[in-house]
Amino acid sequence: MLPPIFGVLFDGLAYGMLLFVLSVGLSVTLGLMNFVNLAHCAFAMLGGYVTVTLVNIFHWPFLATLPAAFIAAALASVVLERFFYRRLYRASDLDQVLLTIGFAFISVAAAAYVFGTTQQPIQTPAILHGSVRVLGLDLGIYRLFLIGVAIAVTLLLVGTLEFTRFGAQVRAAVDNQRMARGLGIDVDRTFSATFALGSGLAGLGGALAIEIVGLDPNFSFAYLVYVLIIVSVGGLGSIAGSFAAACLIGVTDIAGKYYAPELGAFLIYLVMVGVLMWRPAGLFGRR
Repeated sequence: MLPPIFGVLFDGLAYGMLLFVLSVGLSVTLGLMNFVNLAHCAFAMLGGYVTVTLVNIFHWPFLATLPAAFIAAALASVVLERFFYRRLYRASDLDQVLLTIGFAFISVAAAAYVFGTTQQPIQTPAILHGSVRVLGLDLGIYRLFLIGVAIAVTLLLVGTLEFTRFGAQVRAAVDNQRMARGLGIDVDRTFSATFALGSGLAGLGGALAIEIVGLDPNFSFAYLVYVLIIVSVGGLGSIAGSFAAACLIGVTDIAGKYYAPELGAFLIYLVMVGVLMWRPAGLFGRR
C-alpha cells in the first residue's frame, strides 16, 4: 500500500500536465519564432469559453467540445497573426510585449462583458467522474485523463516538429528567412500555422482547465505567470523541457499547499530561481 505522499505527487503531476498543455504552445512560438506573446493565455481563455458555451447552451458533449476549443483558438490566432503579429516579427521585445499585453487586457474586458465576472459552471461526462483505487490510493479519473492528454500532445508535437517536413520548414524559416524563401518555403504560411498550433493547444488547455481550476475573465493573467515560469524553467523551444518543468512546478505547487500552506505559491518562485541560477538557459535550453 502506498503512503499518502504518493497521492500528493499524483495530484501534482496531474496539475503539472494541465500547466504543460497550457504552456507548451508558448514554448513553441517563443522558442522557435522568437515572438513574445503575452496574450497566450487569452487564447486559453477563449477555448474555455467556447467549451462552456457549447456545453451549457448548445448541449454538446464535453469531449466533443475539445476539438472545437482547439480550432476556435487556432483561428483567432491566425487572424491576429495576419493583421498584427506579423508586423512585429522583427520588432523589439518591448514592442511585442506592449502589443500582446494589450490584447490580454482586451480579452479580459471582453470576457467580463459577455460572460460576466463569475465562475463558469461545466458538466463533464459521467465517465470522467469518480476515482479508481490503486494500491490504496484513490486516483481521480479526470486527472488520469489529463495525464493521458498531455502525453499524447507531447508525442504529437515531438513527432510534428522533429520528424516532419513542416517541422523542418519551421526551423529553416526561423534560422534564415531569406534562404527559406529562396528554397520555395512559404514563410508567412509556415509562421501562421505555427501560431495556430501553439494557440490551439492553449485553447485545448483552457477547456481542460475548467474542471480543475475554474474559468473567469481573470484567467488570462492568473495563469500567464505559471506559463512564463514553465517556459523559462524548461528552456525556450524545448518540448521536453516544458514537460519536465510543468511536472516540477505542478508537484511543487500542490505539495506546498498540502505541507506548507503558509508559503502559498512562493515555493514555485524559489524553484524557478534555483533552477535558473543552476542552468540560466533552463533545464533543456540551448541558448
